Amino acid sequence: MEKISRRSFVNKFGVGVGASVVMTTLPSFLAESLEDKTPYTGKKLNIALCGLGNYASLLAEGLQVSEYCQLSGIITGTPSKAEKWKKQYNIPEKNIYNYENFDTIVKNKDIDLVYVVTPNALHKEFTVRAAKSGKHVIVEKPMAITIEDCEEMIKVCNDNNVQLAMGYRLHYEPNHLEIKRLGQEKVLGQVRYIEAGLGYSTYDIHDSNKPVNLNARNEWRLTKKLAGGGPLINLGVYCIQVSRYVLGEEPIAVTAQFGTINNRNRFTQVEENITWQMEFPSGAVANCSSSYGFGIDRFYAAADDGFFEMSPAVSYGPFVGKTSDGKVFNFPVINQQQTQMDAICKVILENKKLPNHITGEEGIKDVKIINAIYKAAESGKKVSLK
Repeated sequence: MEKISRRSFVNKFGVGVGASVVMTTLPSFLAESLEDKTPYTGKKLNIALCGLGNYASLLAEGLQVSEYCQLSGIITGTPSKAEKWKKQYNIPEKNIYNYENFDTIVKNKDIDLVYVVTPNALHKEFTVRAAKSGKHVIVEKPMAITIEDCEEMIKVCNDNNVQLAMGYRLHYEPNHLEIKRLGQEKVLGQVRYIEAGLGYSTYDIHDSNKPVNLNARNEWRLTKKLAGGGPLINLGVYCIQVSRYVLGEEPIAVTAQFGTINNRNRFTQVEENITWQMEFPSGAVANCSSSYGFGIDRFYAAADDGFFEMSPAVSYGPFVGKTSDGKVFNFPVINQQQTQMDAICKVILENKKLPNHITGEEGIKDVKIINAIYKAAESGKKVSLK
């Protein structure tokens, strides 16, 4: 692979004001990766993916190019998937587990970390089982369905001296680090208003009245027992996150409204659409939406002296952002999964404590807000988070 220097990076991704903005605001871990340096040749953390759905495939792709970690094992309840992944990624038989024999991973010194990518309701179970086996854990968002589950996950990881990280890929994405900087450093003044939305259609509009096969791939997201909720808990968490880290504040109250159900055969257990508002101590308000019925991927922040926005904004990108004073975001397109896992694993390899923004303490904050939003939508009343 061609080594990319700071000079060649500027030449490749743009010159002038845009390139200057990129180079002065890149986070240190990304800026360092653009310098000419000796490739890392030390120990890599061996990761086992638990749950082999669509997102696990994206993680596997990231692990093929990761610097500080590698795909070494899998945990799945589907034998055919185990066989496919074994061949595709050359995974040793001894590093392949099912949900029944998973606990024997405690004897496997070739697995250092388990990345839990199961349906939401199973996050707690496999985080706890992995931690009790002495393995570090990364768990996908949302952390869990209940506050009690989150608290148990944190406690068991602490008790077993392993680290618990959240799969918040956007915490390491340069466009998001930039809007965080713009908001928290008040570059355009105090942010007063935020709009954030993420949604996609889960059905063909022409077949909207057909019965739903809940055994079909990905339909677990429409089953409340497994998902814990609908688009709010699976997609809206990104809108909650971006509002919180752009403002650098925690919401003090929420209101919410369930949207129209356009497909009553499909949405019998979870919401199809939901809109909610969050109030913050500074007086700022965030108005957010998430949906399984229509596409939206947008972020907008209005501040005292201007605005900044992105669209696409909170999906997998590539992101497009700009500010009211004419600056266009000109950041590199990164592999979000690889960047996130490398940043987490580098800290663990250095025997350091993970920063709070990526730990279970961060994840539990989102679950509290999600639960409050559902309560507000169900009751029609404002719910305090103080």
